Amino acid sequence: MTRIVLDAMGSDNHPQPELEAAAEAVRRWDEPILLTGPRETLQGALRQMGVSLDKLEIVDAPEVLQMTDKPARSARGKPRSSMAVGMELLKEGRAQAFVTAGNTGGAMANALFRLGRLRGLKRPALAIAVPVHGGHAVVLDIGANADCKPDYLLQFALLGAVYAQIVLGVKQPRVGLLSNGEEPGKGNQLVKEAYPLLARAGLNFSGNVEPKEFYGGAVDVAVTDGFTGNVLIKTSEAVAKMLIEIIRREIKASPLSSAGGLLARGAFRRVAKLLDPSEYGAAPLLGVRGLVFIGHGRSDAKALINAIRVAREAVQGDLLGALQEALQGQLAVAVNEGAPT
Repeated sequence: MTRIVLDAMGSDNHPQPELEAAAEAVRRWDEPILLTGPRETLQGALRQMGVSLDKLEIVDAPEVLQMTDKPARSARGKPRSSMAVGMELLKEGRAQAFVTAGNTGGAMANALFRLGRLRGLKRPALAIAVPVHGGHAVVLDIGANADCKPDYLLQFALLGAVYAQIVLGVKQPRVGLLSNGEEPGKGNQLVKEAYPLLARAGLNFSGNVEPKEFYGGAVDVAVTDGFTGNVLIKTSEAVAKMLIEIIRREIKASPLSSAGGLLARGAFRRVAKLLDPSEYGAAPLLGVRGLVFIGHGRSDAKALINAIRVAREAVQGDLLGALQEALQGQLAVAVNEGAPT
């Protein structure tokens, strides 16, 4: 039986979306959900919702992380926060995955402080599989590390390749280095210095890749620093939302287009679902000793249900074990090729 910890105080509108998601998860999968947060607050809210506590366990966490809290300081200074308590439950083996829509920096700091990194890694990375032409592709880092060194990008490439093998089922993922041009000499100093490291690391390296080639399906993994990756994903989500809204408005602009819209309604719904970020729920923090998933702060119940689903699938597919095993082999190759680890 899969046991998931859900940070009940993570989202911008906590705890309502978390409690709705937890109740639906129990109904859908008939498995326990552990909720971390102030016990009395959560109990009162659940009673008002008329939700049974049969398979919902509340683990008291009276401290709440604020957006203004410094991540590293709060990880040590607030050991009874909903995020810290959830990580401890994961570390103790009382649960197999942890899901939060809380502050990304706080989640990373707590994960590093309480769970630690996989052996040989310098920085964990947030990864997400996004729709591209012909399927999906992984992009990382998307927000855990705003400032990076070249060897961080090498390790992100190793993590991303392993993740693509496990999640996308690609045996030899094509890895690209996100840049503003395809030529090896293009990019900022970070990209220029990372390029030779990735080229000799034993990866199926495709060289530099521009955003248009990434979304065109040219690679299975795109590697970048957390600042650039976060901007890329947020911009893509905003553009997708804008286009869907424009299409809906234009369909209603005339009787003729409305009639055509009715005929294409099914196709539009499928496209909207494909581009909806809430369908993907949360991104795994790859590289820590536990399954940690971080969602948008604006996550609603639908997004959190999908985050729980993604976490369940990771547990059932033994993502952590496969990642640890495959990563050590990849790191060994990188060492043999002379790349720093």
